[in-house]
Amino acid sequence: MNDRAGTAAQPSDLIDVHELVRAYYALVPDVSIPEQRVVFGTSGHRGSSLDTAFNEVHIAAITQAIVEYRASQGITGPLFIGRDTHGLSRPAETTALEVLEANGVRALVDEFDDFVPTPALSHAIIRYNAEGHDDQADGIIITPSHNPPRDGGFKYNPPHGGPADSDATGWIADRANAIIADGSRDVRRAVPSEAGTTPAGSDASRSDGTAVRAGTYDFRGNYVNDLESIIDIEAIRAAGLHIGADPLGGASVNYWKLIAERYDLDLTVVNPSVDPAWSFMTLDWDGKIRMDPSSRFAMASVVARRDEFDILTGNDADADRHGIVTPDGGLMNPNHYLAVAIRYLYTHRDGWSRDAAIGKTLVSSSMIDRVSTALGRELWEVPVGFKWFVPGLVDGSVGFGGEESAGASFLRKDGTVWTTDKDGILLALLASEILAVTGKSPSVLYAELVEEFGGPAYERVDAAASKEQKARLGKLSGAAITATELAGDPITSRLSEAPGNGASIGGVKVTTEFAWFAARPSGTEDVYKIYAESFKGAEHLLQVQAEARAIVDAALAG
Repeated sequence: MNDRAGTAAQPSDLIDVHELVRAYYALVPDVSIPEQRVVFGTSGHRGSSLDTAFNEVHIAAITQAIVEYRASQGITGPLFIGRDTHGLSRPAETTALEVLEANGVRALVDEFDDFVPTPALSHAIIRYNAEGHDDQADGIIITPSHNPPRDGGFKYNPPHGGPADSDATGWIADRANAIIADGSRDVRRAVPSEAGTTPAGSDASRSDGTAVRAGTYDFRGNYVNDLESIIDIEAIRAAGLHIGADPLGGASVNYWKLIAERYDLDLTVVNPSVDPAWSFMTLDWDGKIRMDPSSRFAMASVVARRDEFDILTGNDADADRHGIVTPDGGLMNPNHYLAVAIRYLYTHRDGWSRDAAIGKTLVSSSMIDRVSTALGRELWEVPVGFKWFVPGLVDGSVGFGGEESAGASFLRKDGTVWTTDKDGILLALLASEILAVTGKSPSVLYAELVEEFGGPAYERVDAAASKEQKARLGKLSGAAITATELAGDPITSRLSEAPGNGASIGGVKVTTEFAWFAARPSGTEDVYKIYAESFKGAEHLLQVQAEARAIVDAALAG
């Protein structure tokens, strides 16, 4: 824990945006160095230009690979493309547009040259593909989500509108690295950018300042106008709630303004500032600027205003995550809010199928398991990554899909798909609907769940691990766990595959009647992550965590 966690950022904490963008053009990656290769994690390729991990060469090669991939899949419709407010997002979009134009792909950028939240891009893809066109659309969203200002991110969403699966991302990453290794000779570009030159004009411009021919789409208007199909806006308006929404300097800033105007809500955008250095943020737990709406440190300035509003919410840079702040409870733990949202939705959405399952990742709170059982609904437990919820959301067999990291989406009132990517705006608005309809804040409703099911203690911690140990953990079988007890209770399951879909979890999960832990290798650091929860309290959780390390280390040694 950094001593300055939760305090205001100082000038010494800020990035030099000009230097960041200069490095994007000036530094050329060497893909023989692992840290400089294209690597798609659960949310696309991420990295910093300062580390030669997110540079013009990367983005040109990835875009060319996406062009070739979509052609191999017979995808011939428009490609929706949007960016968030990170400093590297604009130059990356320009590079991508140059490649798309040269390859004859019809790209659609925002009509108002606005930022595009991840859920708005997913919504656009789904909307186009539901209109009966002879072709299918897909998209690119340029964002590293809640990552620090020095980072960039680039993600491909195929025609289902959600994150691409590992088959697609693996092919795209391999092809992009091969293109780079061959000197990028296969990249087609309308006008190559000169090294060290910052693009002029808007994001729809080339390095020489001339226009890139891209179509436009009203992401904001189409998304906001459709919210009545999924949220009970009338109930919120009738309740006269005083709502605060903090975009945390992200892509949702103008969306919240339009929501207030379009639906005549008493809604204030508490901080409409956009700054690629995020100078207005408070520092996260490790002293870094990170736009994580689930972190009490990153949200410190928002939480300080909780008494000014009936409901106060936050979003990250691409608005795929949510943070819920109530006057009576402060910032809610994401697991707590997911449990409340599930209980509310499955008792207030008559248009959903009675067979619609509840989707959760296997590292989310088992409070959700108890709520699911009480509701008489199937629990669909999948590995970490929102992509696993996509098929269920598309066909309506899953009504709600959520992750412990404050990302979720759910179906429209009529049981049809809304987005297949996380939607932080939606979950933030749902908090207001819950208060308006029940007369109780989500914090109060979670307290009622605790009275009914007990109060779990939940935490994620890290344990040191070498690259070799991480590799073994990622392939570890549940059968390799020989322990019979965990923190004094008999072990009831040892999982290396998710119960919901049988997919590998890239680690292990061990459960008892009262507790569980899951261990997964970090993709960026020499540690493995231990997620753990106990319904016997904080002291028991510490015992679970300690024994989890011993159990995993023994399995890795064996």
